[in-house]
Amino acid sequence: MSSDYAKQLGGKLRAIRTQQGLSLHGVEEKSQGRWKAVVVGSYERGDRAVTVQRLAELAEFYGVPVQELLPGGTPGGAAEPPPRLVLDLERLTQVPSEKAGPLQRYAATIQSQRGDYNGKVLSIRQDDLRTLAVIYDQSPSILTEQLISWGVLNSDARRAVRDEDAG
Repeated sequence: MSSDYAKQLGGKLRAIRTQQGLSLHGVEEKSQGRWKAVVVGSYERGDRAVTVQRLAELAEFYGVPVQELLPGGTPGGAAEPPPRLVLDLERLTQVPSEKAGPLQRYAATIQSQRGDYNGKVLSIRQDDLRTLAVIYDQSPSILTEQLISWGVLNSDARRAVRDEDAG
């Protein structure tokens, strides 16, 4: 296994572990000693090669498909992260409320839940965009174009909708 590949694989392992809120010692405790912290740490740093069997067992322990742990493991090898969906909250205040009212209320709810009141921008998820499309009674792609035309959504959102339509 090449050093670069091992480091990429290790990065994926670390990302999954941290997403699950586990420290290296937490992995050892949760696995009742099956996965030693020092061994998992060496896999994550790319210092130690992991066999296919051990990788499959580790994926099962984390509850993720093995493909999620492999570098470039997404179909077609697309390693590019999904585009960020960013609402321009300052611009949103300039859109007439009869058009933007539902979006303003939705954004305010997200801000309240997150305690995020920077007032300039707000990142939303694709699920949020789908929910907004239901509220506006439009397809996600049509709503995306409308929000971009209002100047409240970044144009990268087009790619997010295209990627979803293709998937």
